[in-house]
Amino acid sequence: MKLPSTRLRILLLLGVASTAGLFAGIGSYTFYYARGLSYFSSDPAACVNCHIMREQYDGWLKSPHHAVATCNDCHTPHDFIGKYLTKAENGYWHSKGFTLQDFHEPIMIRAKNSTVLQRNCVSCHQQIVSGINTHPGNRREMLDCVHCHRDVGHGPLI
Repeated sequence: MKLPSTRLRILLLLGVASTAGLFAGIGSYTFYYARGLSYFSSDPAACVNCHIMREQYDGWLKSPHHAVATCNDCHTPHDFIGKYLTKAENGYWHSKGFTLQDFHEPIMIRAKNSTVLQRNCVSCHQQIVSGINTHPGNRREMLDCVHCHRDVGHGPLI
């Protein structure tokens, strides 16, 4: 079997490199345009980079939790790895949904994120709920804090 000529190999290499450069450029611009670095912070304003979260953010500003909790305190695990894995997963689904416009309106929390939220409610309010067995992660037995306290994190939904 005869190997491709040097010229063909160089052209092939240039084609692969330019395609990779194109994807890297488009990806970098998209990350910049979407303010991607802001999602690594704990600043709640990052959550309103996408206009769809404006109502939740405005509600949080008026909520009882505004003075004591940010979005990450409630919506991401408190350990470093879990927090950033959750942010990455949610970032993927949010960017996919907003790009393809196939997200649920009004925006809804996914079951996995609901479990994270429940665990954080119980963690922060341990003294109050220590006598209640909440079963986070078990949808059949879990006493869902948000079921009765829906307005606490984001204020009244009007």
